Amino acid sequence: MKKSIIVFFLLVTLISEAQEKRLWAKSFQDKEAPAFVVEEWISDKPELKGKFVLIDFWATWCGPCKRAIPELNSFQKEFEQDLIIVGISDETKEKVLTQINPKIEYYSAIDTSKRLNDSYVVKGIPHCVLIDPDGIVRWEGWPQQKGYELTSEVIKEIIAKYKK
Repeated sequence: MKKSIIVFFLLVTLISEAQEKRLWAKSFQDKEAPAFVVEEWISDKPELKGKFVLIDFWATWCGPCKRAIPELNSFQKEFEQDLIIVGISDETKEKVLTQINPKIEYYSAIDTSKRLNDSYVVKGIPHCVLIDPDGIVRWEGWPQQKGYELTSEVIKEIIAKYKK
C-alpha cells in the first residue's frame, strides 16, 4: 500500500512538472527587465521609448530560431504601432548578415560579448522576452513551446492590458 501511495505521488509530481512552462533562462516575469544593451545595430536603431519590446535571442545555426523568423516578421507588421521586435545574436555581424532565408524584417543587433544574454542568463535559444513600455517583462520563454506558444493573440492581450 505504501509503495502504491509513493508511486501515485511521484506520478502526480512528474505530470504537474511536465505541464509547467520551461525556461532556458532566468525568469524576469513581472519584474523589471535588465538594461537593454547591444554591441552594434545591424539595422537602423529603433526608438524604444513608449513601445513594447520583444527581444529574440537567436543564432544563424539554430533551426528553431530560423523557423520563428517569418512569424516574428508578421508580428512586427501586425503590431507596428505598439511593438518593436529586436533580434539579438552573439555571432559576428558578418555571420548574421549571411542569414537571408528567411529574411529578417525587424530590427537586428549583435552582442558578441553576450552582455544581454548574460543578464538574462540565457542557456537555450530561441528565447524571447516581451517587455512593456514601463520596462516590465510580461512574457518570456521559448516561443514555440507546446501550450505556451507566443502567438498574435498572446501579444494582443498583453498590449491591451499594459498599453498606456
